[in-house]
Amino acid sequence: MTKPKPLFFENYFSMIKNSEGSRMFQDFFAILNGKKKNLTQKGRLSCAFFVSSILYHFSLIKAPHLTVEGTLKDMKNSGWFEIKKPKKGCVILWEKKKGHFHLGFCLSSRKAISNSRQKRVPILHSIDFSGKRKIISFFWHKKLDKKVDLNKK
Repeated sequence: MTKPKPLFFENYFSMIKNSEGSRMFQDFFAILNGKKKNLTQKGRLSCAFFVSSILYHFSLIKAPHLTVEGTLKDMKNSGWFEIKKPKKGCVILWEKKKGHFHLGFCLSSRKAISNSRQKRVPILHSIDFSGKRKIISFFWHKKLDKKVDLNKK
């Protein structure tokens, strides 16, 4: 019997897609000023934790993070680079709103997934939040390379 060869990109992308609605990224507890605190505020502040947890699981960064800035720094140090056009599975950085940048993943040329502050779980949405949020950058890692057709569902 032949040993199966895991398909890296397919497993990575499947985890991203299947995270929709997951409460898995809602909580991150720490002791702060001597008290136990949920640093993600029960999912309100979980975009970086969602993205970085998946990247960490696939050894694409060195650690999970609670901030966009920490995630981006680790991505840069781990070989991620900016690309001009979206690719299925790339990381998206959106502009600051209410003082915060936002991170998520590209699912297609029109769809993305990121954590919702209101719903407190990852949700599917248009890549530019129906024109309400400007995309700053797309990021890619060479380990994700494969031929990708964004027009396929």
